[in-house]
Amino acid sequence: MSSSMSPLGSLTRVLNKSGRAIERTGVSLVRLEAPSLIDEARRKARLDDFDEDGFREAFTRIIESFEHESGLSLLGRIAARQDLVRLLTSRLQLVDDRRRHPDIAAEPVRRPLFVTGLPRTGTTLLHGLLAQDPANRAPLHWESAFPSPPERTRSRVQQRIDLAARQLRWFHRLNPDIRRMHAIGAKLPEECLMITSHSFLSYQFQTSHHVPSYQAWLESHDLLACYDWHRRFLQHLQWRGRGERWVLKAPAHLFGLPALFATYPDAGVVFTHRDPTEVAASLASLTTVLRRTFSDEVDPRAVGAEMTDRWARGIYKALSDRDGGCGRSEQFLDVRYADLVRDPMGTVRHLYAHYDMPFTDVAEDRMRRFLAANPKDKNGQHDYTLGDFGLDVDAERVRYRQYAERFGL
Repeated sequence: MSSSMSPLGSLTRVLNKSGRAIERTGVSLVRLEAPSLIDEARRKARLDDFDEDGFREAFTRIIESFEHESGLSLLGRIAARQDLVRLLTSRLQLVDDRRRHPDIAAEPVRRPLFVTGLPRTGTTLLHGLLAQDPANRAPLHWESAFPSPPERTRSRVQQRIDLAARQLRWFHRLNPDIRRMHAIGAKLPEECLMITSHSFLSYQFQTSHHVPSYQAWLESHDLLACYDWHRRFLQHLQWRGRGERWVLKAPAHLFGLPALFATYPDAGVVFTHRDPTEVAASLASLTTVLRRTFSDEVDPRAVGAEMTDRWARGIYKALSDRDGGCGRSEQFLDVRYADLVRDPMGTVRHLYAHYDMPFTDVAEDRMRRFLAANPKDKNGQHDYTLGDFGLDVDAERVRYRQYAERFGL
């Protein structure tokens, strides 16, 4: 990786090597213990009420997976502790904001539009296009990371934007390869995983860490509490602000369609579809790069097997839930990646017509500008093969055959 040639990469290796040597003596430099993390968040927020909805079990399970399964480096342990404290602190603040401003709970979230599908199928491109329409609103990275306070004075907003940008600069320095794979910016649209992570019932953790025990528990768990927090979060963001029509995105919504529609009965859900053999390799590559930021024990072949198994189950579960009537047929729309790339504006027009949304000249102009400013491979080409991750094209075609045949992939 290019990061290994940089001075920062060298410093990271030295720190991680020193941390491993110390921890072999039985001394933990960075402790991940629930009581300690909770106490630190309470001190930081100067608040006490987490809204006890059962989140502690999920929180404890993710810590146990971090400790015993993720192979965290010293840097990984520091990052995990900081992120968990941030989530706990934001949760305390969100609960307090809602107590101080009870009208936040009265905010209506009408006809939200969710973009989902297998990872690496164009969800980010489509979400980015939809976010250009002034009538739409997408959660931005900075407000998903630092949602409180809800009062949007210019100085407070800028402080949070600067804080998010500072964190992302460090992340990009530690992992410069990520720029070629996925655009992240403080003021760019962000997917829902950053929101759902506040419930600790989120697929956010498996993207950057090996957490099999937590993940197995999550996939057998009811996700209504996750989507309840998701809705509360949107209400919080739109209070005294823009709340016209939310456009949202996360491949992980594949696993939660029944809970999604129970929470948002008037939602629209757009499925993006792409050749699964391309998806499997791209996703394994992205996940490997992300996990190597926080662990020295990442096996690309194990990542490949884990990712393709998980997301094949995800797409088949979503289609089963869809066919089983979790939402009405007209609430769904299918978009093929090849069509989106070939004719993005035609694809968007079709989407707007399907959901009876007015498509204005202003929206079209902004979307065209977005496309011109963000060509494919803008930050460099992302090269990978199935073989890099121990995957076989014929086996993957068998795994996804039913899905690929259904959508002509």
